[in-house]
Amino acid sequence: MKSFVEHLSKYAAYHRDKRNVATHYIGVPMIVAGVVTMLSRPALMHINGIAISPATIGVMITALFYLKLDIRFGIVMSVFLATCLWLGQMLAAQSTAIWLAWGIGVFVVGWVIQFIGHYYEGKKPAFLDDILGLVIGPIFVAAELAFELGLRRDVQDAVEARVGPTFIRQATVA
Repeated sequence: MKSFVEHLSKYAAYHRDKRNVATHYIGVPMIVAGVVTMLSRPALMHINGIAISPATIGVMITALFYLKLDIRFGIVMSVFLATCLWLGQMLAAQSTAIWLAWGIGVFVVGWVIQFIGHYYEGKKPAFLDDILGLVIGPIFVAAELAFELGLRRDVQDAVEARVGPTFIRQATVA
């Protein structure tokens, strides 16, 4: 299995423009929340009042993957995923129209925001070359936010040694 730094570096190579990274702070959580909401139906069973749905299973597998990559980021991501699962289950308990409107709406708006960021980047999204980018994207956002806050400098230095720092890409004049 690739290391945390290897995964982040591969994903970061598609995300060096600061404007693109900024759009990911909004778009990626929206996409995750939308996917979790959509997968929160059907409830396959209930255990102690907790609905076990495809979302529950997906969140558990993804949280375990993140915890294996990096325990500290894994804990942060597990809390985020659990929050998305709680929200998704709340919306799934509503009418079908409300559940679909929120799930699809948040998902689509999140992707629109993502593609605006990739316009600034001048590169396609990472998942088009490696489907695992869809799983690495959320933990990348957590890492970039941590770096902005001055946390996990060791990880930031290791990633930047491979792909360089973030920047604002200058417009090219034709």
